[in-house]
Amino acid sequence: MSRARRSSDWGFPRWRGYEGGREAANIRMCDRAGCGEPGNCPAPKSPNSPDRWYFCQAHAAEYNSGWDYFAGLDKEEAASREKAERQTHSGYHESAYYGWTGSGDGTRSRDEMRALEVLELESDADFDMIKKAWRTKAKEVHPDVRPNDEAAAKAFQKLQAAYDVLRVAEERRQWKGPAGL
Repeated sequence: MSRARRSSDWGFPRWRGYEGGREAANIRMCDRAGCGEPGNCPAPKSPNSPDRWYFCQAHAAEYNSGWDYFAGLDKEEAASREKAERQTHSGYHESAYYGWTGSGDGTRSRDEMRALEVLELESDADFDMIKKAWRTKAKEVHPDVRPNDEAAAKAFQKLQAAYDVLRVAEERRQWKGPAGL
């Protein structure tokens, strides 16, 4: 019986290199003329075509901003494609219900997001927009403007509570400072 020879790369120090090959790695460059960045983002050359451009992230974003998935399709075919797409991806939309928070970038609490919904504002609204929306809506349903109106009084209370939540959150952010310390 012959004995197997022990390899030379056991233990420490390792006697051979960590990389198996020393060839240069092939990197696909961005297909945008004059760009020297790696092209990691595929983009379709035309609808229903398997051919792809490969752009860097910046040029892919620029290309996709003007891309129309339904270009060249009639209304019925576009509607059927949209329906099929929604059916295959509906699980992602349904899973949003089970998320920890609602929409937004994570800087606002759930109560703040609900308050913004009451004021009919987007999640990225700044405090000046919040004040303006609150004043506009409060003027419509203020008890002095609409006396003896129960629905208006309840709407005003709801607006006032939403504004208070957002005001306290803004004061807390101002107190902590921009770094959140």
